[in-house]
Amino acid sequence: MDIFKFGGASVKNAEGVKNLANIVRDYKKGNLLVVVSAMGKMTDKLEALTQAYLSHSEGAHAIFDEVKHFHFNIIEELFQGKPNPVYDDVANTFVEIDWLIEDEADNDHDYIYDQIVSIGEVVSTKIVAAWLNESGNKALWADARNYIQTDNTYREGKVDWAKTNQIIQKDLVPLLDENIIVTQGFIGGTSENYTTTLGREGSDYSAAIFASCLNAAALTIWKDVPGVLNADPKWFDETEKIAQLSYHDAIELTYYGATVIHPKTIKPLQNKGIPLFVRSFLTPEGEGTAITKENNPLPIPSFIFKVNQALISIFPKDYSFIIEENLSNIFELFHNHKIKINTMLNSAISFSVSVDDHPTQVERLIKDLSEEFTVKYNKGLELVTIRYYNQHTIDRVTVDKDILLEVKSRHTCQMVMKNK
Repeated sequence: MDIFKFGGASVKNAEGVKNLANIVRDYKKGNLLVVVSAMGKMTDKLEALTQAYLSHSEGAHAIFDEVKHFHFNIIEELFQGKPNPVYDDVANTFVEIDWLIEDEADNDHDYIYDQIVSIGEVVSTKIVAAWLNESGNKALWADARNYIQTDNTYREGKVDWAKTNQIIQKDLVPLLDENIIVTQGFIGGTSENYTTTLGREGSDYSAAIFASCLNAAALTIWKDVPGVLNADPKWFDETEKIAQLSYHDAIELTYYGATVIHPKTIKPLQNKGIPLFVRSFLTPEGEGTAITKENNPLPIPSFIFKVNQALISIFPKDYSFIIEENLSNIFELFHNHKIKINTMLNSAISFSVSVDDHPTQVERLIKDLSEEFTVKYNKGLELVTIRYYNQHTIDRVTVDKDILLEVKSRHTCQMVMKNK
């Protein structure tokens, strides 16, 4: 039993869908479940549609027309006008959104977001399943919302693992002997049959949930890179592929912001000892990267860059110590404003953090913090994390930079910097 996961870049056009089918044909070993994301940049487009609808913009229908044309163009290129149920199936799926955006928007924006944005995964998987069947791979479309059960936390659905495992074992396992199952990443369902999403870029996590509940032999994530690289190619001209990673190092890298794997993906696999392979859909014959329980240190330093950072420094107004009670209040405010701390440093009378600069959220946070504390902040910064650092690697990334905050542990160095 294997799980394959394909992201949006792998199915951004008809050629990508055909390539997916070829990979399934060539690399399927036994029973297989395929998790597929929305096509190309459709999640971004559907987010724009959601925003236009919620803001009562007349442009909502025009955006939705773009979404529909994009998908039907891919279907047409695949099937060349040949009769296939996928035409009506996708059209009927889009009708649900047509009906929704005809109504007046209510105030539950997160709920509306999940109902609209999730349609990208639903439509992409219908097209992929149809093409797999057309190309000789017997496939069955399955609705992930019937299997991955969550609470009602829209946009960040929390998985009910016991219920999810029970349903998958009872209802999904019997289907796998006869078919390749094609299902969605990113989405789940509530007990009231409402759609939830698992957090942006959450399709990797979905694949890990299915892998865990199915006790899969392995999960393979097919990307447009040859494996896990030691740095993002958009920041470094020269990068190296890491052949093998431990679960521990993979969790550390995703926590610090490495984007090749969703942060929640590793834990369900680690619990069951399921290996994760990251391979290229462009060169599927390559070995890629294996993430396993083997606890070997990384052979080379890894670099993670996060831009658009805000450095917030918090001081007690009466110059008292920053103690547990202060920190409890501070962390509660960060939690209430849904702001994740990327790195932190505590001293006797200050507490400094680096966060992603979502302007509205950060401004509200600073306003609330300022009621009890003196707050200073800088914006337009970058955060560099080096895993298995040395002085040479630090010197490499700090040329013409001023370091505003530096935090070091045994294996990791983090620096918040600005241009000189």
